[in-house]
Amino acid sequence: MNDRIIVIGGYGHVGQAICKQLADDYPGKVYAAGRSLERAEQFCLTTNSKVKPFQIDVRSKVTPSLLDNVKLVIMCLDQTNTAFVETCLQRGIHYVDVSANPLFLSQVEQLHQTAASYGATAVLSVGLAPGITNLLAKQAKSLMDQTETVDISIMLGLGDSHGNAAIEWTIDNVSTQFEIMHNGQIKKVSSFTDGKNIEFGAELGRKRAYRFNFSDQHAIPRTLAIPTVSTRLCFDSNSITRMLAWLRATGLFHLLKIKPIRQFAVLAFSKIRLGSDQFAVKVDAQGKQNNEDVSVECLVRGRHEANMTAAVATAVATAIYRSPMPYGVYHIEQLFQLLDLLPTIEQIAAIDIRANGEVIVLQ
Repeated sequence: MNDRIIVIGGYGHVGQAICKQLADDYPGKVYAAGRSLERAEQFCLTTNSKVKPFQIDVRSKVTPSLLDNVKLVIMCLDQTNTAFVETCLQRGIHYVDVSANPLFLSQVEQLHQTAASYGATAVLSVGLAPGITNLLAKQAKSLMDQTETVDISIMLGLGDSHGNAAIEWTIDNVSTQFEIMHNGQIKKVSSFTDGKNIEFGAELGRKRAYRFNFSDQHAIPRTLAIPTVSTRLCFDSNSITRMLAWLRATGLFHLLKIKPIRQFAVLAFSKIRLGSDQFAVKVDAQGKQNNEDVSVECLVRGRHEANMTAAVATAVATAIYRSPMPYGVYHIEQLFQLLDLLPTIEQIAAIDIRANGEVIVLQ
């Protein structure tokens, strides 16, 4: 019987939370998977064996029979090619991806026909950013007749516990150049440049956020047909954010390409505990309603970013596992509304949505 749920990277920071949440509803059917069987077994013991260990290395060629009786795979690791995804889809296995590499996600998009042909559903951009950010952009668009710009801003708490993979991804992207969509045209920008002051609400106050290569800004112009989309990042510590912007301006970030310096930076970043465990996502959208200018603000704030990512992944995975959804490859905003995940989100975060300053109540 095809009823297994395999969480690749299931003993990692986010993967553990996903496994635990799913195992409450599907005890004995959830498997924490990865290269290290020992680490998987150690984690599973903490779940009273509701989660089972599973050894698999997606970076090497996977024997298809390993995926016998699997209905759903949740991917929490970065991949360099789509071979494993193709193996899943060609066996009719549904697939949810929590990773955030825009180049890789664009490659998975090309497998839409493969997934459709074999009766599989793949959902990308699942988590906080991308994920909640995409759904907030969709919510903002729904409140306007015409959406012209969407500015996404993400604040992460340095006092929170972040997984090593997330820290490495952040370090690797602090000095990159990337392309965004601006007025319907491709524009090249750089990380930690073009700062904007963002109001994150009374509790968190105003922060200066800088461009960063989150994948949501690459997908949303296509999936939601919005001509200008940008994503920025800041931390709850203003001094750390300013320091990173200064390092980017001086060119010192290029030293991160030297392996020992990169390793030191990853270690140092993982030890920083200057701030809180709070996170916030703000979407500022501009457009028109009834031929008049309108602005929409969507704010989500809570604690423990990894828990939010896991909660979104769990909600999406549960929806796919329980009932058929359109076959093919989709980003989260192409299949889900913010309202669909509201019960899950509200357990972790507060939501505030306003159009021209007036509060919008989601029902």
